[in-house]
Amino acid sequence: QVQMQESGPGLVKASQTLSLTCTVSGVSITTASYYWSWIRQPPEKGLEWIGAIAYTGTPYYNASLKSRTSISRDTSKNHFTLQLSSVTPEDTAVYYCNAKDTFRYYWGQGTQVTVSS
Repeated sequence: QVQMQESGPGLVKASQTLSLTCTVSGVSITTASYYWSWIRQPPEKGLEWIGAIAYTGTPYYNASLKSRTSISRDTSKNHFTLQLSSVTPEDTAVYYCNAKDTFRYYWGQGTQVTVSS
């Protein structure tokens, strides 16, 4: 069973870089056909896909956030990370890590990140 847990600061100041880590258990992040994503949900809004890193290590980004986003991984720790730079209060959201294999999706519980102005 795939389990995922987000971690990182819950409060970030505007203009700084938001950094979150998703620690995965139950499967290696290098297992074929898995894609590891970051998704967020701002208050009163829908889900927004931020980007992903494939089991190969190739990253993919939402075009609207690409200039500020970096997703990387540490295979020795079986985790992947999100860095979102130059944050503003509009980046306040619940951030989720998500995994997709051939047949299903898996979700972390989510972590609230608030950007203070």
